[in-house]
Amino acid sequence: MQTRINNVAVNPEAYQTMLKLEGFIKASGLDPILYELIKIRASQINGCAFCLDMHTKDIRKMGESEQRVNLISVWREAPFFTDKEKAALELTEAVTRIADHGVPQALFDKVSEQFSQSEIVTLIMAINTINSWNRLAITAGMFPGCM
Repeated sequence: MQTRINNVAVNPEAYQTMLKLEGFIKASGLDPILYELIKIRASQINGCAFCLDMHTKDIRKMGESEQRVNLISVWREAPFFTDKEKAALELTEAVTRIADHGVPQALFDKVSEQFSQSEIVTLIMAINTINSWNRLAITAGMFPGCM
C-alpha cells in the first residue's frame, strides 16, 4: 500500500496547527485515558484504520485492559465504563455524527451532570480534533504502519 500524500511533508504548518490543538487538550487536564477512549470511538465510527491502530496501542501502553479496549465500540452493553466515560462516549458519537441528529438536549444534560461547562468545551474540542485527524489520515490514504 502507498499513501496518497504526506500531510506533514507537504504542509508542515497545517500539521503544526493540529499539534497545537493536541497541546491545548493535553494541557487542559482532560483525563488521558478518557481522551484515548474518545479518539478510539471516533476513529471506529469514521473508519480510520491508521488512527484506530495508533490509539489502541497508546491506550494499552497507558495500562488499559484488553477487555475495555475490545469493548469500546459496544460501550452501552459493557459494564466496564464509568458514567463519566459513557457520557463522553455518547457525546463523541453525537458530535462525530452531528449531521444525523445533532446533539439532543437530553444528551447535553447527561454530559452536564458529569462535566463542568469548561470541561464540556474541552470535550468538544477533543472530539473535533480526532475527527480532523481522522479526515486528514483517511483522505491522505494513511494506513497502520505507513509512518
